[in-house]
Amino acid sequence: MLYLIGLGLDESGISKSGLEAVKKCRKVYLENYTVNFPYPEKKIEKTIGKKIISVGREIVEGNELIKEAKKGNICLLVYGSPLTATTHISLIQEAKKNKVKCKIICNASIFDAIAETGLQIYKFGKIASMPKWSKSYKPTSFMEIVKQNKEIDAHSLILIDIGLDLKDALEELEKSAEEYGIKPEKILVCSRLGAKDSRIIYKEISQLKNAEIKKPYCIIIPSRLHFMESEVLEKF
Repeated sequence: MLYLIGLGLDESGISKSGLEAVKKCRKVYLENYTVNFPYPEKKIEKTIGKKIISVGREIVEGNELIKEAKKGNICLLVYGSPLTATTHISLIQEAKKNKVKCKIICNASIFDAIAETGLQIYKFGKIASMPKWSKSYKPTSFMEIVKQNKEIDAHSLILIDIGLDLKDALEELEKSAEEYGIKPEKILVCSRLGAKDSRIIYKEISQLKNAEIKKPYCIIIPSRLHFMESEVLEKF
């Protein structure tokens, strides 16, 4: 059996069902490549009472986990909820092809936690992902999603690539927005939502460039605001 278990957003956020599943597993893996963890792995080990094996993309997207699951119960711990990343859906499909049973244990994710901003969940549009630029690779296509959302008065949640600092993310945001003819006014930067040290900032981009933000974080570009949304946002 292969268990995919969401850890939630806080260091003690794993559910009772998740803990019970972990107890059944001979090996416990932790996916470490889709997010900057806001807490050390040792805290997870303390919570679950077992040693964990930290694994990257090559292990999750390879056949090693499937092979281990054929030998007995194993689990893959994932920050937030386990199926928000498409790579984990691919893992389930591969398990089914190999006749390995899967059990999904969901948890809170960034998609729940953004409600803390006061923006109404049903007013969000498509989700965009901002990649980390390199000297030879500077894609701006994520801004196409923001543009589409703006056309229907929908808010845009932008997920930030692992390892991308806020200063660089804001630079990417400005350059990409300019290319698509978008002029963001105030935006939201949300750091560690759902954790004890969560933080939400609502300011103009120029006012955010020197802000100290802990990872993981996301950016939200609001569209037309309801008066109740405006009242909440102005408190940040």
